[in-house]
Amino acid sequence: MRFTHKTALVTGGNSGIGLATAKLLIAEGARVAITGRDREKLAVAAQELGPNALAIQSDVNDIAGIEAVIAQVKQAFGKLDIVFANAGISAPTPVGSTTLEAFNAVVTTNLTSVFFTVQAALPLLDAGSSIVLNGSVMRDMGVVGTAAYSATKGAITSMAKVLASELAPRGIRVNTVIPGATRTPIWSRGARDGVDVPALEKVLSQSIPLGHLGDADDIATAVAFLASNDAKHITSAEIVVDGGTIGSPQGAPIYRT
Repeated sequence: MRFTHKTALVTGGNSGIGLATAKLLIAEGARVAITGRDREKLAVAAQELGPNALAIQSDVNDIAGIEAVIAQVKQAFGKLDIVFANAGISAPTPVGSTTLEAFNAVVTTNLTSVFFTVQAALPLLDAGSSIVLNGSVMRDMGVVGTAAYSATKGAITSMAKVLASELAPRGIRVNTVIPGATRTPIWSRGARDGVDVPALEKVLSQSIPLGHLGDADDIATAVAFLASNDAKHITSAEIVVDGGTIGSPQGAPIYRT
């Protein structure tokens, strides 16, 4: 198994892409710490993941909280081999009606906390370790009302390249996974609460060349590859998992005759 004797931290690991990734890493031999804000969801995830999971309730927006997470990971595991900075939120920020508080909430969760998660984890990472950041195709798509979210995901790509340069002398790799529309709970919570998810998925699928949304497992597989020794000579790279959305948009069903 690829991750025997390896340890990992997955932020936002109590649902969606984070949970799918934690499952895969554990299935391949790793011990995995997951974080989440919702105590109940975290408990359910921990039970699902089994004895090789460490569930830590934490808000990534709290820098002291991030450092406390790393302290717990150090006590439990002693070291880290993999960090998947996955935690993020989506919220509408249309120009003309967005408050500073709403804009900053997205930026803090999706960008600032990612940097400080990586920074806090560094003392536990040795040569050969892997950091994977979670981006999004939204950085390229100009979707109305998503200024803060899209900007943070563009920034994640840029930041990953800087981190890869800074950490290369230590033998630590930094890469990014770029999901497209993916089946996760994000489509039915927050500002989207009450949305008809099947109807929304049908609409979104029309703009995806492969004709359907991805599954969380599709993203997890890419993360696991980047985290593994199979990618030991890959850094400052990204894997786009979007069914062709940004690479071949003209191949989408909406354009077919």
